[in-house]
Amino acid sequence: MLGKLTMPEIEKLLLKEVVGRIGCSDGKMVYVVPISYTYDGVYVYCHTHEGLKVDIMRKHPTICFEVDRMQNMANWQSVIAHGQFEELTDPALRSLALQKLHERILPVISSETTHLSPDWPFVPAELNKIEGVTFRISLQDKTGRFERSHSTAQTFFSI
Repeated sequence: MLGKLTMPEIEKLLLKEVVGRIGCSDGKMVYVVPISYTYDGVYVYCHTHEGLKVDIMRKHPTICFEVDRMQNMANWQSVIAHGQFEELTDPALRSLALQKLHERILPVISSETTHLSPDWPFVPAELNKIEGVTFRISLQDKTGRFERSHSTAQTFFSI
């Protein structure tokens, strides 16, 4: 069965996942890249290094953000939203964003087989020592779609 996600289902998927995709364009080329993120119900927060996507978003801050969960070809959910890129250069806002990322992503990447980079974990007092670009995206025009087979709908979508 194909369908549209409700706004509560869209919000739940955005809150649950930790990897999304940013789509941005310089007017000549479209660039789509995966990125780890956290969502607080208002903003998507991300941290990355200088590069093409940051260069494009600084010049063209209107972007697309996509998140999905896929069990198989017959059971999936997807959210697409358009939003505005905002680089966080203010130390207090940057620190808050990095703290949100730390709290959300660290439990996901910590495991016996995952080796954390020198920046992770970090102490809250040293958040602004972390190099790179910290930004947030205000999302508008959120839409969601799904497909589910009747046999797996309950287990997959109740996670």
